[in-house]
Amino acid sequence: MRPQRFLRHLDQVIVPRLAGGFVRIARGRLRLRLLTAAALVGVTGVLLAVVWTAHRGTTATPESTLGETVQVGVVQGQSVPLYARQARSELAGLLKRPSATPIETYALVSLKAYLAPERLTPVLGGVSVVEVYARVPLAKTQTASVRIPAFKIPEDVVAGMKQVARRKDADAADFRGLAGKLTTADAEEERLRGTYLGGSAVAEAEAEAYRTGCTCVYAAVVRATPAALDQIASRPEVRAVDPAPEVRRLDRAVFLPPLPEQVGQLDPAASATPAASPSASPSASPSTEPSERPGAEPSEPSTSTPASPHASPVAETSPSEDGTVPASPAHAPSAAASDAGEADR
Repeated sequence: MRPQRFLRHLDQVIVPRLAGGFVRIARGRLRLRLLTAAALVGVTGVLLAVVWTAHRGTTATPESTLGETVQVGVVQGQSVPLYARQARSELAGLLKRPSATPIETYALVSLKAYLAPERLTPVLGGVSVVEVYARVPLAKTQTASVRIPAFKIPEDVVAGMKQVARRKDADAADFRGLAGKLTTADAEEERLRGTYLGGSAVAEAEAEAYRTGCTCVYAAVVRATPAALDQIASRPEVRAVDPAPEVRRLDRAVFLPPLPEQVGQLDPAASATPAASPSASPSASPSTEPSERPGAEPSEPSTSTPASPHASPVAETSPSEDGTVPASPAHAPSAAASDAGEADR
């Protein structure tokens, strides 16, 4: 019986019958008062039980809050030095919290310069690494930033870079194939052919760099206690350690680390361009089926890399011409939910 029908039945049938019975059996004023009080207590208990049952069915569970996405890193228009100071302040606040058992938390570690895989061990030693961010810093060219799951340093980073290199080789071949299909000798096709050939050259350069374990890593996502994070933050290679105790699940988090060359305010007018990325397979990473999205039409090769013609499990975001990268809420899942990811820087 629904709560509303039960309350109506209680009011119209049960309470009048109880009241009539109390009047008939009452013998003396004291006994009537006692019986009336007992009836009221019983009815109140029933009402409370009905209300509690109805409320329990509509109360939100903690799982209903898991759909919220958390951004960690530099947001659009924010000053990078200000971001670093705020990260230090937040970490200091965590260190001051009294706790009998230190609690580990996720954190975004941004580096002052690009590092090779073998240089990461002394920098990130002592904490659990989840993923790293890498980018080939080619002059006057906007290249993609790849997200590589990396539970073992440097082995997983090297393996991930080799897989990125294979995908870049395939991109270069596809761009050359697209250029070869253009046979009309008009200005528009000449411009497009130049774009494809430029994209092929950039992809080849990226493939060669990743294949040789380039000096390309500029950020990492780690998990550690506040004390361990403080040790990481004190190392000379580290620019900022941004703790994220609000992150409970990596697939609900978007990490936005600044590039080493970004020293001022990020350009809020920069736009994001989805494109392609490879899949990396670290030695200890759980993987799930990622979604695929075809690449977009390439842009001018003189300032940016054309979008990959391959379908890919991750997205890339394109930086502005001054080298800044937008904090775009394109919300690709984190490495715990996908094997690897790219975001154009």
